[in-house]
Amino acid sequence: MKLHWQIIIALGVAIAFGLATSFEWDSALLGFGLYSTYKFIGTLFLNALKMIIVPLVVSSIIVGVAGIGSSGGFGRLGGKTLLYYLATTFISVTIGLMVVNAIEPGIVGGEPVKDQINLTADVSAITAKVEGRGASDVVEVFIRMVPPNIVAAAADGQMLGLIFFSLLFGYFMARIGEPYAGSQYSFWQGIYEVMLRITLFVMKFAPIGVFGLVAAVVADTGAENFFKLMETLGWFFLSVILALSIHMFVVMPLILRFIAGVNPLRHYRAMAPALLTAFSTASSSATLPLTMECVEKNAGVSNRTSSFVLPLGSTVNMDGTALYECVAAMFIAQAYGLDLSFTQQFAIVLLALLTSIGVAGIPSASLVAITIILSYIGLPAEGIALIFVVDRILDMCRTSVNIFSDSCGAVTIGKLEGEEGILDK
Repeated sequence: MKLHWQIIIALGVAIAFGLATSFEWDSALLGFGLYSTYKFIGTLFLNALKMIIVPLVVSSIIVGVAGIGSSGGFGRLGGKTLLYYLATTFISVTIGLMVVNAIEPGIVGGEPVKDQINLTADVSAITAKVEGRGASDVVEVFIRMVPPNIVAAAADGQMLGLIFFSLLFGYFMARIGEPYAGSQYSFWQGIYEVMLRITLFVMKFAPIGVFGLVAAVVADTGAENFFKLMETLGWFFLSVILALSIHMFVVMPLILRFIAGVNPLRHYRAMAPALLTAFSTASSSATLPLTMECVEKNAGVSNRTSSFVLPLGSTVNMDGTALYECVAAMFIAQAYGLDLSFTQQFAIVLLALLTSIGVAGIPSASLVAITIILSYIGLPAEGIALIFVVDRILDMCRTSVNIFSDSCGAVTIGKLEGEEGILDK
């Protein structure tokens, strides 16, 4: 049975087990709490994925950049990648803005929904996560790009600094003389091949890990709470899902068909394991090893392209996140009864685009980004409490969109670079 079918079955079983055990937190199996067991399995799988990120990303970028060769080739690939990321992120935010203006989820019966929603979230705990954050955090992206200690950056998971160092290392590795250049290339190519094999080994346990991750989320939410949330925040939830769906199932296929010239259905099949894992983990970085595996092995994109496009995309290309930030900020503004002008809404689009990049490495990144936007609008940070209760579920959805956009970028840029054999079967 193919991996994506195994993961789909695991998702179904996880939802059933999560709902069945959400009513009895003391449920036990052989003396172990079921909820604790879910968390243990999910955390173990997530840690295994995170374990291979740093060596895989570093080795793949170094090998890929060194293989590009000429500085002209490197600059051309980088320019196409950045143009694609900026364009797709801007499109996604614009879609979010149009959907939220059309549906107006913050207005029910002609009245703002703020007073109709009984906030159950701990507002102080939420605001504490974003305390002291502001627009200056966008500038921090450039500081994190050049870490003072590359080993510490690797230990802390600062992907932007690692990517920047790896790009420099690969670029100048191709410009040193023999025998050093050849031995360096063989060394890093060997590490990359080993990491791919470890990735394949870890992914054999993906269905089990997905089961643990999803069962814990479902058990934590519970059927009763989920339907209660949908009753109060249903229109906001549907607005986000609709906007994400338009971007993923309309915009991305059009790019694949008319710019890359490939069959979008083949790409969905190729990326199925990575998309399902992204949905389960809600982490672009943790899914990166499998994303690279699917893009190279299933879609047929070269390591030269995927090793540059995908690690960079997992850090700076956040279509789903930017879209969500825009919809969430507009929903909160509507819920507070604030009528925003076109200029203010366009500013939200730009802020969502910038913050999706600038705060990607900060814990609770979406909350931080939304707080920055709310500060610009003039609304209190406590407005985050309106959406916090459904954030975890929507996080899983927008992460899948982030991953799919990255993979479409790798395919599109690979085709524009003249690569053959991409999605031929």
